[in-house]
Amino acid sequence: MHSSYIEQKCEPEADQQTVARLTGAAGRHAPWREPTAAETATAVAELREIAGDRGDLLAEVAGLLIGFYRETNQEKKAQAAARYCIAAGADPDLIPRWIEEGQSRAAAFTREPAHAGSGVPGESS
Repeated sequence: MHSSYIEQKCEPEADQQTVARLTGAAGRHAPWREPTAAETATAVAELREIAGDRGDLLAEVAGLLIGFYRETNQEKKAQAAARYCIAAGADPDLIPRWIEEGQSRAAAFTREPAHAGSGVPGESS
């Protein structure tokens, strides 16, 4: 079984807050086009400041963004945000697991009536 509800609930609150901050910062910086070198440098610097040495959390955000927004109208922007996380030091070995989790969350979100949660992959309902 992949990352489960129980595992998510066991994640320390500080980590959840950091993931939410990283998700917001990466998304805020991500353009709808290929980013410039200066845009990338600015985004990466902010993500590194937020994440510190937590490549695992950067990988979580990158994977969730890629998986959750795959084949949607948000995919290009999400991929740009994920690339920022990767450039900031995301652990590449952890990203595939989080891509799967993002896809699972997207599938669950599309099945939920009235979308009880926010739908943002890094936030809990």
